[in-house]
Amino acid sequence: MSSLEGAGPVLDADGRVLDRIVLRGLKGIGRHGVLDFERAQGQPFGLDVALHLDTREAAAGDDLTATVDYGALAQQLITVLVGEPVLLVETLAQRVADACLERSERIAAVDVVVHKPQAPIPAPFDDVELVIRRVRP
Repeated sequence: MSSLEGAGPVLDADGRVLDRIVLRGLKGIGRHGVLDFERAQGQPFGLDVALHLDTREAAAGDDLTATVDYGALAQQLITVLVGEPVLLVETLAQRVADACLERSERIAAVDVVVHKPQAPIPAPFDDVELVIRRVRP
């Protein structure tokens, strides 16, 4: 199971499961971390993002303006990923979630997975992931 699948569906006001647009495997070199060498050298980070929204209007009208332009969003998220350094992946994940929710009122909720595959951990591992869900108030 993907880290994006674990939280369950998001429902609209009528109790229907919202659709999801998923961006998986966005990558960039970031300078995030609490250790000096992480901020000086940088390291690979990854993002997976699931946007929860109703896409029926977009499908019915074949209309990009009735959905989310995920290409433009992907570019914005890479800018966040490689942009201003933060100490914690928790802060990075929140910035990504905020960028998604600010992008469009159509997005009811967002799931964000931040991957830090080269985290300074003194044990063999494949990846460190932080998974958050943020729901529009």
